[in-house]
Amino acid sequence: MKKNEMMVNDEIGKQLHDRATRGEDLSKEDLILLDAWYEAQDRKEMESLNLAVTDEAKTAKLQKEIDSVLIQVRTVTKRIQEITRENDVLRHEIAKMHHQLTQQVVMQPV
Repeated sequence: MKKNEMMVNDEIGKQLHDRATRGEDLSKEDLILLDAWYEAQDRKEMESLNLAVTDEAKTAKLQKEIDSVLIQVRTVTKRIQEITRENDVLRHEIAKMHHQLTQQVVMQPV
């Protein structure tokens, strides 16, 4: 088994790290185990960071999509409001014409 493929128990790795940071002498085997544990910790950290970057990228992409949809919703809402105003004007004109037509019919001699 290669050194970088070695699986080191997390508790053993912590103990070896503690001993090394206290200045204790470690055997060659302990140093190999500690090095393997450090590599495993580095891998975990890099995976965690990569995941965080990936999550941030996904979040940013989703936010852009949300912003785009919001712009579309605002545009459609604005258009609906314009059409509603135009319809109100048309209803008013139709009511006015209907009233004028009613007046003409009433005023015509029979």
